Amino acid sequence: MRFSRCFGFAALTLAGACARAQTAQVPVRTTVSVPAAGETEAVATANADAADDPAIFASADNAPFTVNGIEVTGLILGTDKKAGLYAFGLNGRKVQFLPEGRLNNVDLRADGDGFIAAASNRTPGRDGISLYRYRAGGKIEDAGFIASDLAEPYGFCMGRESGRLIAVLIGKSGSVREYALSDAESGLITGEQIAKFDVGSQSEGCVVDDRTGYLYLGEEDVGIWRYRLGDSSGTRQSVGAVGDGTLVADVEGMSILADGSERYLLVSSQGDSAFAVWRIDGTRPVYAGRFRVSAANGVDAVTGTDGIDAHAGPVGRFGSGLVVVQDDENDGAAQNFKLIDWHAIRAALRP
Repeated sequence: MRFSRCFGFAALTLAGACARAQTAQVPVRTTVSVPAAGETEAVATANADAADDPAIFASADNAPFTVNGIEVTGLILGTDKKAGLYAFGLNGRKVQFLPEGRLNNVDLRADGDGFIAAASNRTPGRDGISLYRYRAGGKIEDAGFIASDLAEPYGFCMGRESGRLIAVLIGKSGSVREYALSDAESGLITGEQIAKFDVGSQSEGCVVDDRTGYLYLGEEDVGIWRYRLGDSSGTRQSVGAVGDGTLVADVEGMSILADGSERYLLVSSQGDSAFAVWRIDGTRPVYAGRFRVSAANGVDAVTGTDGIDAHAGPVGRFGSGLVVVQDDENDGAAQNFKLIDWHAIRAALRP
């Protein structure tokens, strides 16, 4: 299906794709504050922009499980884009580290009683997607690599479409490649390219809505676009734009959370250390407000945020859901990831 209407208050543009994100002002809402509920240990790379993107996993029944010999009630994957991939428990302690090089963005999808995870890899000479697998009771293990023609793969996300597991890789310049993943006889995971298109300029954050097949993607200095997964035409709609009152560049990480019948798109507004939220359970995205993460519970506030992930509850002690975000300026230590209770965000956003 092809679309040509930009969401919000922009007028209809050229048929096919909207040429630019709309910049008409949306109704002003106060940026609310929500308290930090916890944090992870700092990544090992000090004095550098290193921590980047998180991904959350919880067991189907929210029961404790074991990773690398350590029992956890939930798991947070987090990239150190100078060094590799971390796995933290909900208490913030490291349970495993994979020294995989310059991994940028990470995502995962449940697979049986475990998960398949993957990350964009921009290690020189190894541009592509690094894949991992976790089986209950074991540890996170290498599951393959997909080489890409993209220079400096930045953005990455995963999704399910028509029974297939899809990986989306975004180059720094804004070129996008989509791959259908499958298990090879070797036990590793392979990928076949199914779509490609260009966004227009530097892009990174993305998330797939498994329910609708939409791909939401952030063009850092422009705004948020919505595409159809598996479509190479580049046809898109604008969801929110830098300068319309919702986002301050750079547009960075994004995630989707389902709360009953309500479904939310959360997007990192790096320029003012905030997060913009849209309801996406209707026929078109509807702006729902903004929030910042304030210091609380012995945890410092979130500043200059980058990656974000959200998981509908329960996740360990977070009965309604958990949101994890990158923190650029972690007080007294290298960068890390902050935990926020979704219940607190939801309550603050509702009038």
